Amino acid sequence: MKNEKFSIKKRAKSFIYAFDGIVALLRDEHNSRIHVFAMAIVIILGFLIGLTSTEWCIVALCCGGVLMAEAMNSAVEAIADLVSKEYNPLIKKAKDVGAAGVLIMAIAAAVAGIIIFIPKIIALF
Repeated sequence: MKNEKFSIKKRAKSFIYAFDGIVALLRDEHNSRIHVFAMAIVIILGFLIGLTSTEWCIVALCCGGVLMAEAMNSAVEAIADLVSKEYNPLIKKAKDVGAAGVLIMAIAAAVAGIIIFIPKIIALF
């Protein structure tokens, strides 16, 4: 890799590309919208029941992790579709493993949510 000089302009462009990726993720990937909807509910509920700063950090990391996993899975799928539209067992495996990564992160986030929210909800009654 060529050793380029640091450039504020190039760094700024990298953020623009990243935001373009977020827009594409939300526009083109239906599952990402489901995750964002679930996150909105979690955030609203978090404000209503009064999460601690530590709990907010855990919620934020879980939310970010799920979206990051969805983004990585979408990237794998896009590259796989570019390589071949025809059935290929290795492409299927790559797509399935990418989807598994999203599911694993979503399950971990749900478990963290249950651990954080259920005792607080029970305490309200």
